[in-house]
Amino acid sequence: MMKLYFVSLGCDKNLVDAEHMLSLLSADGYEITEDEAEADVIVVNSCCFISDAAEESVNTIIDLARYKTEGHLKALIVTGCLSQRFTEEMKVEIPEVDGIIGTSSYDEITAVLRRVLKGEKQVTAVSNLARIPEDKGRIVTTGGHYAYLKIAEGCDKNCSYCIIPKIRGPYRSIPMERILDEAKKLVADGVRELILVAQETTIYGSDLYGKKSLPLLLKKLGELKGLAWIRILYAYPEEIDDELIEEIATNPKVCHYIDMPIQHANDYILGRMGRRTNQQDIIHVVKKLRERIPDMCIRTTLICGFPGETEQMHQEQISFMKEMEFDRLGSFPFSPEDGTVAFEMPDQVPDVTKNIWYDEIMRVQQEITFRKNESLVGKEFEVFIEGEIPKDRVYVGRTYRDAPGVDGLVFMDRDIQRMSGDLVRVKITKTHEYDLIGEIIDENESTE
Repeated sequence: MMKLYFVSLGCDKNLVDAEHMLSLLSADGYEITEDEAEADVIVVNSCCFISDAAEESVNTIIDLARYKTEGHLKALIVTGCLSQRFTEEMKVEIPEVDGIIGTSSYDEITAVLRRVLKGEKQVTAVSNLARIPEDKGRIVTTGGHYAYLKIAEGCDKNCSYCIIPKIRGPYRSIPMERILDEAKKLVADGVRELILVAQETTIYGSDLYGKKSLPLLLKKLGELKGLAWIRILYAYPEEIDDELIEEIATNPKVCHYIDMPIQHANDYILGRMGRRTNQQDIIHVVKKLRERIPDMCIRTTLICGFPGETEQMHQEQISFMKEMEFDRLGSFPFSPEDGTVAFEMPDQVPDVTKNIWYDEIMRVQQEITFRKNESLVGKEFEVFIEGEIPKDRVYVGRTYRDAPGVDGLVFMDRDIQRMSGDLVRVKITKTHEYDLIGEIIDENESTE
C-alpha cells in the first residue's frame, strides 16, 4: 500500500477541500502517514490569498520536493489556489511538481495521481471555475467533534484588494439538499458543532432559490438530532437582515456569534476597497444585532495601510474600534496582490507605517478584549472540551464566543475524566488577555 503525506495550507474553506481529497485518496487505497520522509505521494493543498501565504506555499512545496532525492517520493501533487492562479508558472519554476490541480477540480485527484504514477509528467487538471466538484465523502481532520461545512464557492463582490474571484470563480451556492446530507453524515460520525463557511455565507441560496436562504438552512440544520452548536463565519454586514438576526436569536442551536468582516471604518477607504457599506451602515447592523441578541459575540477583521489611508483615517479607525468594542477582532497589513485593482492604486502606504498601525490596532483590541473578558468572571457557560494539557492537569475548551483557531480558550482544572467533544457547564473564575480560567460545575455532561 502506498503511503500518502498531505499538507493543507490557508483557510478553513481550503481545509474542507483537503478533507474531501483525503477521503478520495483513502478510498483509492492510499495509507495516510504523518512522516513525510516515508511518503510515496505528497499532496500540498496551497494558498495564495496574500503574498505571505503564496510564499509559504512555495517554500513548503520546495522543501517537500527534496524527498524525490532524499526519500522515495514518487509523486508530488499541488492543489488549491496557488496551482489555480499560477499553473504555467509552476510548471517552469518548480519542475519537481508532477501534478497541478485547480480549485474546482480537486475531485480529479485520484485520476491525476494514476497518470503521474504511470509516468506522465506535469499532469494538469484546472477546469472551469463555475464548476462545483462532486461530493464523495470526507475525512474530518479537526478532531471529530467539530467540522467546517462549506455552503458556497467563489465570490461576486469583487473588492478591489481581493484575488479570490479570479481563483475561486463566481459565487455559487451548494444545493441545500447536498449540504443537509453532508451535515447528517458528519453528525452521525460524532460531529457536534458545524461551522458554516463560504467566501460569504449571508447571500447563500440567492443564485439557486432567488432569495437569501441562510435562515432556512439554519432552521433545517437545527433539526438534526445530536448536533449541539451551529456557528456562522464570514457574514458581510450589508447582507445581515432582520430574518437572519431573528433566526440566530430564536434557533437554540445557532451560537450567538457572528464573524462579520468590515475591513475598515473610514468611508473613503471603504469606497476605494469596493465595499458595499459605510460607517453608519456598520453601526446600524451592530446596534441591531446587540439589541435583539444582548449576548451576541461579534468578530470582525480590519485591513490597515490600504492605499490612500492617512494617519487621520487610521486614528478614525482606532476611535471606531473603541466605540464599537467588537468582542473579537483580527487585523492584517494590506498586501498588494498583482491582478487586483488595489495593486495599481497610487498612494501605497509604506510597509513600516502599515506595521506600526497594525501594532496599534492589536494593542487597542487587546485592551478591549481583556475588559470584556473581565466582565465574564462569575458567569456560567457551556464549554466544549477540546483536549487537555496533562502536565498542568487542565482541560482546554471553548465557549460559544470562541471559534476554533482564531479566538480564545477556557482552561479548567481536570477533575473527573472528560473526552474531547464533551459539552460541560463551567463557571469563569479568572481571565487573561484573550483566555479564560474556569471550573466545571456539573458532574454530568451538559445536554443540548
